[in-house]
Amino acid sequence: MTTAPETGRPAPAPAPPATAPPSPSPVRQWLRRAAERHGPVLALYGGLKLTGFAVFLSLLHFAGDFRVKHPRFGGGAHPWDVLATWDGWWYQQIAAHGYDPALVPVPGATGLITLEGNSAAFFPLYPALMRLVSETTGLGLYGSGLLVSIVASFVAALGIHAVVARLAGHRAGLAAAGLWAVWPGSGVEWAVYSDSLFVALAVWACHAVMTGRWLTAGALTCAAGLNRPTAVALIAALAVAALLALRERRDGPLRPLAALAIAPLGLVGYLGWVGHEMGDYGGYFALQRGAWAHTFDYGEHTLDVLTSLPVGHFDYLSAFPFADLIGAGVVLLALALLPLLIRERPPAVLVVYTVLTLALVLGSQQIFANVSRYLLPAFPLFLPLAAALRRLTLPQLLLLLGPAALASGSYAGYALFELGVP
Repeated sequence: MTTAPETGRPAPAPAPPATAPPSPSPVRQWLRRAAERHGPVLALYGGLKLTGFAVFLSLLHFAGDFRVKHPRFGGGAHPWDVLATWDGWWYQQIAAHGYDPALVPVPGATGLITLEGNSAAFFPLYPALMRLVSETTGLGLYGSGLLVSIVASFVAALGIHAVVARLAGHRAGLAAAGLWAVWPGSGVEWAVYSDSLFVALAVWACHAVMTGRWLTAGALTCAAGLNRPTAVALIAALAVAALLALRERRDGPLRPLAALAIAPLGLVGYLGWVGHEMGDYGGYFALQRGAWAHTFDYGEHTLDVLTSLPVGHFDYLSAFPFADLIGAGVVLLALALLPLLIRERPPAVLVVYTVLTLALVLGSQQIFANVSRYLLPAFPLFLPLAAALRRLTLPQLLLLLGPAALASGSYAGYALFELGVP
């Protein structure tokens, strides 16, 4: 036994060698990296969206108009019931009962509406997910539809950030995710509507094209074609990108060609099935035209609205003055942003997708009040605005987008659901 030299007392036993703290598990490391990378995007989008959503529900409560409206057409016992009306009613019917495609004439009808409405006008992916979530979780179809839309809206926000950040940096991507929360038409993002799901599929399909993951892009585009007919713009954009890749001999020939073959299967398959069941392979378009007065008119209706509004005339088809003014502002904003987007020289898939989305929306006869919603999928238009906002710090960005989030409860929510027909 040794003693301490000065005290004569026994020397303390040597300390055991220090051991390194256990390294975090791969799962924890992945979660931490994901939180650091995606947390700010999800927090910004969620905070802004929740602000506008709360204002929307408050406006519904204070106005009280929903109490005297039909539960299928913007009414209900509670403000939140409005979120599952209009198209939401149809999606719940499909999730509960499936389809029975038919072209049923309205007896004695001679005007624009000559056919009875039929659920075949609404594509199957969203109600199928509603049904799956309902059976898995025990939620009702309303809650399941809302859950699918909300989750999809966050997935879309992450995708918008990923696309824009790849082109203009992280701060621009963050700004773009914030714009997705407050954009006109964003009132349907948290409702029993298929729009959030479509944007999530479209934005990640574009991202997959940009990163050379062709099979993923093809599969996502195929799924988008099972969700909304405007997937034709996404299919065409993927086709152009695939042909450019083949010409430039990038990524080999097989994967772009496989994506090109897979992409249209969802859209073509659903339209073909509906046509077969109706006994008319143009049945889907006949239904849209005869039951909802939706048809491609090369922009005649849009021009009628845009030339009527400045002189205070509201004698055009399906006039909703307040919502139509918002729609006109969105159209002008989109047309102003398009050349700015092209000037940024983004990948061809984004340019083709945006141009064709604009052409499909503005070239169709439909309820003009919905144009702010129909242009919601044109997310590449966020790029020039987001690039301009990337110089702002996060507090400055919140100072700018916060008031827009508050106002969105009116212009993107209440105007759409209560002062128009979403």
